Amino acid sequence: MVKYGIISDTHFKSNSDSEGSDFVLKQLKKIFRDVDEIIHVGDICQGFFLNELNKIAPTKAIAGECDLIKSLPKYLEFYSGKYKIGVIHEKPINLENFFIENKLHILIFGHTHQPLIEGTPFNTLLINPGSPTLPIAPSQKRGFNKPIARPSVITMNINKNDILSTYIINLKI
Repeated sequence: MVKYGIISDTHFKSNSDSEGSDFVLKQLKKIFRDVDEIIHVGDICQGFFLNELNKIAPTKAIAGECDLIKSLPKYLEFYSGKYKIGVIHEKPINLENFFIENKLHILIFGHTHQPLIEGTPFNTLLINPGSPTLPIAPSQKRGFNKPIARPSVITMNINKNDILSTYIINLKI
């Protein structure tokens, strides 16, 4: 079994915001304490935060529109068990074609700052960890209370043949 910690849109522009980054990192150390790998889905912004994540667990990362880390790819694919996983910052407009062209089972994306775990009509999984620093509440649905923006990350457990669990975890504000 492999356990992933998934995070996006941290937007730390400099390590001079050490109070904010230390507060988030302290929580991430607890939440991701037993993960095998961290996946950062872009908008890290500065390398210092990526270095700190690598101290928690080996970290794969892709570039978002705000990243100043030139070595990051815009898109990443890898296998976990029988699942082919794609990682991209912004969800493609033609999602079904993107899944078909890349032969993906799971797409992890960021950018919206809103957490999401959702199956698609074409038997694939969409995952968005939201943002631990700048969360955005989802749109209000008729008949429900107004949603609250909550800082979030995701953990996902995969063995050879099954996605065992995928959880949205809220951080403290």
